[in-house]
Amino acid sequence: MQPVLVVCAHGTRDPTGRATVADTVRAVAARLPGVEVREAYVDVHGPEVDTVVAGLPRFEEGLAGVVVPLLLAAGYHVRVDLAAAVRDRQDVVVTPALGPDDRLVDVVRDRLGPEVGPSDQVVLAPAGSSDERSQEDSRETGRRLEQRLRVPVRVAYAAGARPPVACGVTAARIDGAQRVVVASYLLAPGFFQRRLEGSGADAVSAPLLPDERVVALVVERYRSALGGASAG
Repeated sequence: MQPVLVVCAHGTRDPTGRATVADTVRAVAARLPGVEVREAYVDVHGPEVDTVVAGLPRFEEGLAGVVVPLLLAAGYHVRVDLAAAVRDRQDVVVTPALGPDDRLVDVVRDRLGPEVGPSDQVVLAPAGSSDERSQEDSRETGRRLEQRLRVPVRVAYAAGARPPVACGVTAARIDGAQRVVVASYLLAPGFFQRRLEGSGADAVSAPLLPDERVVALVVERYRSALGGASAG
């Protein structure tokens, strides 16, 4: 019996965002025939990850479950919430977050389209976190995106960290950008995406989902956890 895969997202009140995440979980399950895939969330709504993990069968040996964060950086939710959810379960592991990863940079680049010109500046806009390690993950993604685009890329946040995205847009204009494009580094539509759209940028890209490359990353995290458990 394969360990249960728990795909854990942040959660959103936006119905389109919730449907997008649910569709992604189903796409992950389609990639893993024979594996039970369960949906969980760390905030806003259920099913809560603590409850989902507590409902997994207990194994004396081997893995009962693998929690894969459907999150782009390893901030508070990964290091605190998910760690707490599995604290009493030696048979359940949490994998790293999805980013930084070059495949995510590819998705962001594709969402921007071909219109980013040499006189433009890009603001990469994650959700934001009070955890400095999460912010460094986002800055690393910004550096990789800048190398790909060959135009200046700065990082500003939808919430939870500074600078806020509107300030990032203003700073790019002060620097002389002809156009300022916000590159959404969010997974799904919702409140944060609307905040990006109200930042005053000339253009704002769509969130990363739906995209098969994100689905592939989740599947890869799950399979890597199984390999690590076997090696251990």
